[in-house]
Amino acid sequence: MNRTFRDRLAAINPAYATFDSLQTLQVNMGDLCNLKCSHCHVAASPAGKRNMGRGVAEKIVSLLEGKRGITLDITGGCPELNPQFTYLVEATGQMGLRRIVRSNLAVLSEPGMEWLPEFYLEHGLVLFCSLPCYSADNVDRQRGAGAFARSIRALKLLNSLGYGSTHELNLVYNPGGAYLPGSQSGLEYAYKAELSARHGVSFSNLYTITNAPIGRFRDHLEKKGALETYLDLLAERFNPDAAGAIMCRTLISVDWQGFLYNCDFNQALGMPILTPEGMPLTIDNLETAARSGTGLALGRHCFCCTAGEGSSCTGSLAA
Repeated sequence: MNRTFRDRLAAINPAYATFDSLQTLQVNMGDLCNLKCSHCHVAASPAGKRNMGRGVAEKIVSLLEGKRGITLDITGGCPELNPQFTYLVEATGQMGLRRIVRSNLAVLSEPGMEWLPEFYLEHGLVLFCSLPCYSADNVDRQRGAGAFARSIRALKLLNSLGYGSTHELNLVYNPGGAYLPGSQSGLEYAYKAELSARHGVSFSNLYTITNAPIGRFRDHLEKKGALETYLDLLAERFNPDAAGAIMCRTLISVDWQGFLYNCDFNQALGMPILTPEGMPLTIDNLETAARSGTGLALGRHCFCCTAGEGSSCTGSLAA
């Protein structure tokens, strides 16, 4: 009989199925995006309507006070398009946080967004930029016509400001289909060689993320009749060395309404962190959600985080 993801973790160490300590607060600002990527697990698009308002953003800022040393990870959708993005960044500037922004790069060329690169720099933001391949054809297939060229222009602009040399600029790779990423170190070498030689572009690190079988990617797999095959692949490639480092043990995700989740994938699936009575926790209950030893909400999709080299929002776990 096939074992559940929780069973696989428990067989190694029962603690792996519980929360450890809060190291990252990931804030998903909503599903508004200038792109409509074929693999997007939150189904973001220019028509996105679920977007964080000032009230939730203010609660997040208030709760981050005194939490010096943790990481604030700002994502979406395209977080920069949310009007609360600048507020969140400016209001947390003196808190001693490592602050990450997950950008699709193409947003820098949107009309009215010319201020973004200098804003990143002024506020000392670390950039994690999605670029699913160093080939224009592959990127445009996932992200839409012209997306690669826009990304390269954005990278050159960021390089001119010191990003990729004196300021941290990381790229994020995800596979173009129902297979696992290759070696993170090998892909980084190839990315750096190709982008430098062909486009004169540099960056700090490459991180690989396995496609989660949810959102648009799940829809794609179902249409091809390949969902079960992909889920089986993830389970078969379970890597015990990645199990203890799964991101949900140290990360809590906040959605646009302020509800809490163990990760952004659970958020996309509507699997919030619950009280013993079955009530969803909100940002007001962050201390409760972040209590060491609290059980994690796990499912079959979680195998994507332990397959092969493992996968998290900061790349492979067992490279």
